[in-house]
Amino acid sequence: MPDPLSESQKRLLLGGWLVLYLIPFYLLFHGAGRPPAAAGAALLLLFLAAALGSALSGRRAAYLWTFVQILVSGVVSISYGYVYLAFGVSYFIGRIRRRGPFSVLYTLHLLVFFGAVNYCTLTQHAFFLAQFPFVILTLIGAILIPFNTYFRYKRIELQKLLVEANRRIAELVIQEERQRISRDLHDTLGQKLSLIGLKSELADKLVESRPAKAQLEMREVQTVARSTLKEVQELVSKMRGTTVREEVAHVRRILGAAEIEFLCEDEASLNELSPLIQNVLSMCIKEAVTNVVKHSGASRCRLRMEHRSAETVVTVEDNGGGREPWGQGNGLVGMKERLDFVNGKVEIDTGRGTTVRMTVPHIIKQDPIPCEKRNER
Repeated sequence: MPDPLSESQKRLLLGGWLVLYLIPFYLLFHGAGRPPAAAGAALLLLFLAAALGSALSGRRAAYLWTFVQILVSGVVSISYGYVYLAFGVSYFIGRIRRRGPFSVLYTLHLLVFFGAVNYCTLTQHAFFLAQFPFVILTLIGAILIPFNTYFRYKRIELQKLLVEANRRIAELVIQEERQRISRDLHDTLGQKLSLIGLKSELADKLVESRPAKAQLEMREVQTVARSTLKEVQELVSKMRGTTVREEVAHVRRILGAAEIEFLCEDEASLNELSPLIQNVLSMCIKEAVTNVVKHSGASRCRLRMEHRSAETVVTVEDNGGGREPWGQGNGLVGMKERLDFVNGKVEIDTGRGTTVRMTVPHIIKQDPIPCEKRNER
């Protein structure tokens, strides 16, 4: 059902209908050979009441009032030769939003109108024949007005749904961006702080036996701390994405500091991926490698990248003891959320060592945000 009419729209509509209905009231008292004027006046008052009911009532009542208008319009056309009430009926039929009732009432209205026109033509109704050109125009209006009104209200309804959908999309984008910032800050700081911790521990062990080496490690700690601060500033101010190549360089440094052998295969195969996919994969690689350093106890880590025809697969393998359960904290949740955003998936195998396999399809299909269904008339 269309949105309720505003007070100004109601007054304008009622005024227009009153002016329109004054004409048949005048005709009731000017013409010979017609039924009593009192009967015609009663029919017109009933039609006016039905029009008010269609404009102001709810869905089911509106169907009934529109049906009454169709019957009264047919009776007035046959009895008095006045067919112009069909204009009002056509408008109210067009306001019906549900296809079933619209089709039934539209078909019934045309059948009644055609029947009245044929009857008046066959009976040689003088008043009707005198206005026959206008009857043809009324017939065209009865055919076209319901569809014009129907699609006009449908367009207004769709515009409102579009505004609501855009509002919800904006809210979801803001929410997703907040979550992404939270995850990125967590992952960036987590990796760099792990590197600072490893180098600090190493410097503590070397401070007595090899003080020069310990000083060198502490200088690297200072360098990493400065770079971490710079990355956080860039992340917050520019929200700059990270490419896979850049992340591989970071991974190489952190694994080297942890004295874990690093092997990388087909790094260049991912250069053609979109910035969004590269950023998602780079953050997932960061989290997987961070878990290798923190929990695996591995001596070797391998990063494999496969750019297939329909998908891209990135695998992080280590030869550690395996971790059961793997990453039950924010790490695994963040990986799943990022990959879900691009219709990807993550698989983890903790049989021999740990294998984390991330798959991203090349064609991203986003499901439409469902809009709340509106009540239809």
